[in-house]
Amino acid sequence: MSAAVAYDVAVLHPHSHLFAVTLRVAQPAPEQLLSLPVWIPGSYMVREFSQHLQGLRAEQNGQACAVRQRNKHQWQVACDPTKPLVVRHEVYAFDASVRTAWLDAQRGFFNATSLCLRVIGQTDGPHQLRLVDNEHTTAWSAITGLRAEQTNERGWGTYWAQDYDELADCPVEMGTFWRGDFVARGVPHTFVVSGAGAFDRTRLLADTQRICETEIDFWHGGDAPPRSAPFDRYVFMLNATADGYGGLEHRNSTALIAQRKDLPALSESPPTALKASDGYTTLLGLISHEYFHTWNVKRLRPSELTTIDYDRENHSELLWWFEGFTSYYDDLILRRAGLISDETYLQLVAKHHNQVLQTPGRHLQSVAQASFDAWTKYYRMGENTPNATVSYYTKGALVALCLDLSLRSAGRTTLDAVVQSLWRSSQGGPISEADIEQTLLTLSGRSWHAELQAWVHGTEDLPVAACMERHGVTVSQEPAPIAQQLGVRVSDSGGAVRIKTVLRGGAAETAGMAAGDEWLGVEVPAQGDLPAEAWRLNTWDTLARWLGTRTDFTALISRDQRLLRCPVSLRRAERVVRLTSHNAATLAPWLNPTPQQETP
Repeated sequence: MSAAVAYDVAVLHPHSHLFAVTLRVAQPAPEQLLSLPVWIPGSYMVREFSQHLQGLRAEQNGQACAVRQRNKHQWQVACDPTKPLVVRHEVYAFDASVRTAWLDAQRGFFNATSLCLRVIGQTDGPHQLRLVDNEHTTAWSAITGLRAEQTNERGWGTYWAQDYDELADCPVEMGTFWRGDFVARGVPHTFVVSGAGAFDRTRLLADTQRICETEIDFWHGGDAPPRSAPFDRYVFMLNATADGYGGLEHRNSTALIAQRKDLPALSESPPTALKASDGYTTLLGLISHEYFHTWNVKRLRPSELTTIDYDRENHSELLWWFEGFTSYYDDLILRRAGLISDETYLQLVAKHHNQVLQTPGRHLQSVAQASFDAWTKYYRMGENTPNATVSYYTKGALVALCLDLSLRSAGRTTLDAVVQSLWRSSQGGPISEADIEQTLLTLSGRSWHAELQAWVHGTEDLPVAACMERHGVTVSQEPAPIAQQLGVRVSDSGGAVRIKTVLRGGAAETAGMAAGDEWLGVEVPAQGDLPAEAWRLNTWDTLARWLGTRTDFTALISRDQRLLRCPVSLRRAERVVRLTSHNAATLAPWLNPTPQQETP
């Protein structure tokens, strides 16, 4: 079987980090336009993938064709439309993120948006991808979510996509990775891990299976007739690194990055139920988040993303729903799957709540605005980002929390039922904010327009405490860490403390400190029988030791080789939120519902 558009991808030079790509077009246009995407769906920033493309040339029957570059990411080839067109180029792949491409002597990874040119006019037809096995890959395996046509036992060979969108939505992992398999609700799942070393593979597979089954049941538990999932197989691709975190969702796979130390450790004794390290809990939350996206954004999606435009930004004000509500459910799913306790779940909610409360920009930007501005603000973070923006992930999750608990208090429906109803009514397709409002009205019996205007389009703080207290949760406050008392975010490495962010209205801003300052030391006044002293600040943890109970001191700062003295008055009254359960029975219908407890 042949395709009108076909790609060969081969490892060219691992140490030079170069992939070789060959594109074959069976019936080109007379002036065939080729275009490399400028962004990848799910990561809302123009990334200019063409910066890594080099050596593009074209030919027909061995004769060179004239190629003219039209703009930053498009090329026009003069063709004879009766002859096949062959286009070759290389791609430099040295970005360890999940968004682009990577290649060295140990591992390869790519998204088609970084390697595969779109053949304009033929993007809707079948596309073939051949992973070429050569002298560089004899010990490597390859895996992708694409449908295999003819491959060897290590996964090298020919794959198919129904169109360019599917090709772009199925990343490829290659190398000497570990592989594990399981079945969730009748659907085969594969988990591959690169660069990890020893870890508890059995536990990782078992916990991931519980997440998958819980989420499949969430989305399809009430289907009649029952069906398992909108995909026939699923692939997790995890790259374990010394220091990394992130994920990118795809229609039947996800690419993940996590720290090696966060993988479950091997132990002589079985792990205790509901007990996991903070790092492993974070990894499970990432797995839950990206898997939930298989429904909520890859299928149920903003109406603005009905058709993907790969050439420019695709703005939407609904990322608070698609990212924020997914962020609400990712940890909630862990609780419902029995992987964390009520206490751990409430700690995670408190962490997100405190993150939002420590963001001055929440009073300047709504989560709807943050969604629209993702392209220019969220993905282009700088030292002033917390002062001017709010995260549609964290505040969006709190909007979901408040909405869910308010719906449960009203007694007629839940957010679970709203999400599931939207899935059914849209047939797993595009939705708008009006669709969300209408579903809320239909299921609850009243309008939620005022709440959405205040919580989503407004900038006032959310009623998190009131909502939590109505559901058996005690909301208390405790002293804030010293960084929050100061209103700074710092980096601490190599014996130097450097200020990354100065928060608006904080003590550090009042004292005249600025992002980029190196904090050299402190001068503390006499107190009781303690004399006035000056101390070197070579680690952040030593600041509290030097200050003791003092609130006033002088920070010694280096800025552009100039030494400055900044008088500081700490704000000891700063507090953080703590959540604890005082009524487990009240929590149960929310955190661990049974089918009988849920409102249809």
